[in-house]
Amino acid sequence: MKYIVSLILALSFIGPTLLAAVRGDKTMYVGGTVNIPQKTEGILNLEDEKVAVFTYEGGRYELPYAQVTIMEYGQKAGRRVGATVAGFAAFGVPGLIALFSRKRKHFLSIALTNAEGKNQAIVLELSKGNVRTILRTMEARTGKRIEYESEEAKKNIGQ
Repeated sequence: MKYIVSLILALSFIGPTLLAAVRGDKTMYVGGTVNIPQKTEGILNLEDEKVAVFTYEGGRYELPYAQVTIMEYGQKAGRRVGATVAGFAAFGVPGLIALFSRKRKHFLSIALTNAEGKNQAIVLELSKGNVRTILRTMEARTGKRIEYESEEAKKNIGQ
């Protein structure tokens, strides 16, 4: 019984932690000035040579590469506190190992000028699995260099 309670407690902490980051081929619109609800997950398709297409439940947004003025990549690193608490509850002291691991969130900020000439901004959270591909493709399609928020972000992405 004690094991089952520990397992349920562990899953209640670990579950939200697992869902906190964007996974697989997903991209999340974190915020900006375009008409997409904040924290909307979708697919960023960069196959077209003229526009990037962000498709999400309930809509799609087309970003012409020619309208991009600046792109910046940054990371936010944090400790896995939820996983550590759950690990400690389930496994005792060995569960504290999770405290030494770090999770990284990958953000691409895009400044653009819309069709009416107004400045706009888009902040996307990228999954770990597609961040390099998206950054390199965006540079190739827009003709603009990605600016890196820090040397650590540049190093972690392999630049």
